[in-house]
Amino acid sequence: MIHIGSFINGKERKGDGRVQQEVRNPYNGTLVGVVDFSTIEDLEMAIQNAYDTFEHVMRKMPAHQRSTILRKSADLLEEQSEDFAQLLCQEAGKPIRDARGEVSRAIQVLRFASEEAKRNDGELMKMDAAIGGEERIGLVKRKPIGVIAAITPFNFPLNLVLHKLAPAVAAGCTVVLKPAEKTPLSAMKLVQLMTEAGVPSGAINVVNGLGADLVPPLVTHPYIKKVTFTGSGAVGFKIQEMARHKKITLELGANSPNIVFPDANLEIAVAGLVKGGFVFAGQACISVQRIYVHRDIYSSFVDAFVSAVQSLNAGDPALETTDVGPMITLEAACRAEAWIQEAVSQGARLLTGGQRQGTLLQPTVLTNVTPQMKVVCEEVFAPIVTILPFETEEEVIAAVNDSPYGLQAGVFTSDINRAFRLFEALEMGGVWINETSTVRHDHYPYGGVKQSGVGLEGVAYAIKEMTEPKFLGIRLV
Repeated sequence: MIHIGSFINGKERKGDGRVQQEVRNPYNGTLVGVVDFSTIEDLEMAIQNAYDTFEHVMRKMPAHQRSTILRKSADLLEEQSEDFAQLLCQEAGKPIRDARGEVSRAIQVLRFASEEAKRNDGELMKMDAAIGGEERIGLVKRKPIGVIAAITPFNFPLNLVLHKLAPAVAAGCTVVLKPAEKTPLSAMKLVQLMTEAGVPSGAINVVNGLGADLVPPLVTHPYIKKVTFTGSGAVGFKIQEMARHKKITLELGANSPNIVFPDANLEIAVAGLVKGGFVFAGQACISVQRIYVHRDIYSSFVDAFVSAVQSLNAGDPALETTDVGPMITLEAACRAEAWIQEAVSQGARLLTGGQRQGTLLQPTVLTNVTPQMKVVCEEVFAPIVTILPFETEEEVIAAVNDSPYGLQAGVFTSDINRAFRLFEALEMGGVWINETSTVRHDHYPYGGVKQSGVGLEGVAYAIKEMTEPKFLGIRLV
């Protein structure tokens, strides 16, 4: 069993009769660890240490040194990759194959950040482009913003933490991290690893506890210059209100649409959409949720899709053969089950799945759904996929855009002209052609529109949002 507390100024703080919370395996309830919750005094100490370390160490650290620390972190994580994968499997209930994939991505994020730490961070301005700009030189340099508050979710407790920590170190910032209450163990293990790799004491501090207790004083503290949050829209927009004038990045929810046209490669579309809909039990903000299929191929697509879904293995995430593991909590699984039952009562047709055993919800496919059903218009965050027919390009564009969300979409077609039309027309932060909405690589600009978020992640883009430009003008005399 793992026992953790806070991590402040390079040292762990726990014990002393603090409030504790157990971390249990979502699949079988096995005790994985115990977390000592941080106090408000711990939080104040973490922020103060982050501020002092920024002022005296990180903002002065040369780029090559920050790059080396990140590279060493990647190397250490690679050496311990199986340990981290097993921990992700236990604390999040993530199937072991997917857990290994998350660790691989995390290693890559660190290496991307190591490279970006050494890239050019400014520009030379052409001053004589303006009237009166002759005999002048203008320089723009990007400076690290300071202390960053990072608040992360349960579903990718390693990689999404690193999407905040690695760019911050590359930029020369410091961080106070508040991991998800349900999956804090891998985050703590990661920060300790990065400290071993050379991250200065106080550069990354961790506080654990309930968001309702820690987030308001963290977000509103005057030393915090930026807040980066991944999670639900309800919480994210409250954080935005609290943050007020601070810089903010919000990676929020979605009900990701995917469109299949008659000229698509059906085999590729089915295989990708099955994986994209049920990976980590659908608990990803870009998980396939709405599939729009042209009427000409609707029946053949549905038959092939349902057959593929029924071949998935749902069960113990520790087994190499498991495709779909448990949902994170019993409450989450019961809520998803209730949404399925509600949709069926409203006329939806349940083609497969829908059965729940504890936290394990069988992969579910629904047809005959309407845009007003929760399983279509809200974010299910569960192993539930809906399939809807369409006839015209204009019709499906309107249906996809009739949503408060806009994170990523997938479009399957062999018509390059249609691909570009859909790219332009869909109200999304990103569009994949012949790939599902669930795909994400860690170096491209990732962020949503409408209620799906504010700002961008993707290592280089996150670094830019953790810095601010400063201009230097020189008149030659």
